[in-house]
Amino acid sequence: MSTRNRDPYDVLGVPRDASQEDIRRAYRRLARTHHPDVSKEPDAESRFKEISEAHDTLGDAEKRAAYDRYGPDWRAAREAAAAGRTPRGRRPAGAGRTGSAAGEEIPFEDVGDLFGQGGFGDVFGDLFRGGRPGAGFSMGGADHEAVLELSLEEAARGGRRRITIDGRSIEVDIPAGVTDGQRVRLAGQGSAGAGGGPPGDLYLRVRLRPHPRFRVDGRDLHVELPLSPADAALGVSAEVQTLDGTARVKVPPGSSSGRRLRLRGKGLPNPSGTPGDLYATVRIVVPKELSDEEREAYERLRSTTGTRRRRSRAA
Repeated sequence: MSTRNRDPYDVLGVPRDASQEDIRRAYRRLARTHHPDVSKEPDAESRFKEISEAHDTLGDAEKRAAYDRYGPDWRAAREAAAAGRTPRGRRPAGAGRTGSAAGEEIPFEDVGDLFGQGGFGDVFGDLFRGGRPGAGFSMGGADHEAVLELSLEEAARGGRRRITIDGRSIEVDIPAGVTDGQRVRLAGQGSAGAGGGPPGDLYLRVRLRPHPRFRVDGRDLHVELPLSPADAALGVSAEVQTLDGTARVKVPPGSSSGRRLRLRGKGLPNPSGTPGDLYATVRIVVPKELSDEEREAYERLRSTTGTRRRRSRAA
């Protein structure tokens, strides 16, 4: 089911006054649960698409503002405004923003709230190169936006990729280290202009697929580091999985579950600055089955620990 028919706030399970960060967290949580590569539910693919469309609407501040004002008709309202028509629309139920009542025509001057203080003047200033519409004017083509899904490895490597948009096959140069939500601009790949006007641009908004091992936070990566009780207690040089292989990290003695160890520069690359870091979080794992020797060692450890605890209480 498309979120054009269902309230995206309901799809993501967030209130209408949710912050952009709340929306981002809700999307990531739902995407990890319902991704077709993870979920075994028969409707996982359609559910994931619905979640993605909801995030595409609410994750962008301009689109969210348009939805809050016009409700499900927000796309048509923006197109009408761009074409010079006064938008009509209904506010979604429970919307907390000021504006016209349900079913009323949005006043011409109120469109400035959506397009900026200049209203249509600024829009037409960009569209009509030769002044007023008529003979000799040219109009630039409309920009378009699409979602580009990438695996974490693809985002880290970057490179050339061929995609299909609206039946067109386009080659895209993906910068190494793109992050979730980042937009890649393809100049001149939008709608054709009129009267010799320049074509619009195509913007690809990057969406990273949930990863089975790593959790992504900006350019930083988080991974679990399983350790035996002995290694956690005594310390060890442990091997940690990274995006491009493995690395070793020194675990200090006496490390408890939840301790984070930082590996600098092992997160997502950054072509224009410092790369992200990799954080390995200690998780102590107890074997399900013990050999006789291991059981004896654990019994001695429990006895020693109990004696030390009793001495501590007595002191």
